[in-house]
Amino acid sequence: MKKLLLSLVVLIAGISCTFGQGEINGQDRIFFRNEKTFAVILNTDGWGLSYRLGKRIDYLNKKIIDIDFGYLRDSKEVKISNPVYETPGSFVFGKVNTVFYLRGGYGHQHEIYKKADLGGVAIRFFYSGGPILAFYKPIYYKILIPLSNGEFDIQEQKFDIKKLDPTMIYSKASFFKGFDELKVLPGIFGKAGFNFEYSKEDKIIHAVEFGAQLNVFPKEIPIMATQKNKALFFSLFLSYRFGVVIDPTNKQDSGFNNIFHRRRPQS
Repeated sequence: MKKLLLSLVVLIAGISCTFGQGEINGQDRIFFRNEKTFAVILNTDGWGLSYRLGKRIDYLNKKIIDIDFGYLRDSKEVKISNPVYETPGSFVFGKVNTVFYLRGGYGHQHEIYKKADLGGVAIRFFYSGGPILAFYKPIYYKILIPLSNGEFDIQEQKFDIKKLDPTMIYSKASFFKGFDELKVLPGIFGKAGFNFEYSKEDKIIHAVEFGAQLNVFPKEIPIMATQKNKALFFSLFLSYRFGVVIDPTNKQDSGFNNIFHRRRPQS
């Protein structure tokens, strides 16, 4: 996954260099450019969703508030199937907990290169940081228990590296089983990256972002039973961000329903 993200980063950088000139921008420009956006994020250690509010400081700078929700995985997770019996689905052998996180960040965005025409790309650098909460719940597996008559009983159990091997696992139990054992671990995070905004509408935002992030916790999060777990999670990320520029003089024109509808500038 890291190689895939690095390849996409190189591709984005190349595209941004070729987007020099485009159509002349005949649209009405919004001066007070606050922004609200959503993003879908792919990390080298999971995935996430994000909401961002950007408030204008001056012509090139904004303060940003991020709210992120995501899934955290161990980099060495490998899905397998039962090597002996034909069973439904696959599972990660040795995984003991499913981990999600919720984090809130405060930061800054600086516009390095401003988009001057409809075919251009604005390049921005951003960073943010703040508190993070990790939520982790145990994973239950459907275990094959041999009976004296040669058949099997199926029981739902947590993973135990001392008792189980891949041939004993039928499948994972319901995702919702174990939520009554949910645990919460607070920590801090920081992230930084580049934003390539390429929308052909002045009031609409379409952007690709890439960068790096670090989630830090006071103790290890027990994701796997077969190896040492981590308290620090460093990853690269790539995201697609979409949203609107908030126009205080025309709130109807700042709605999210306008994001995927391109309107031609009036002549």
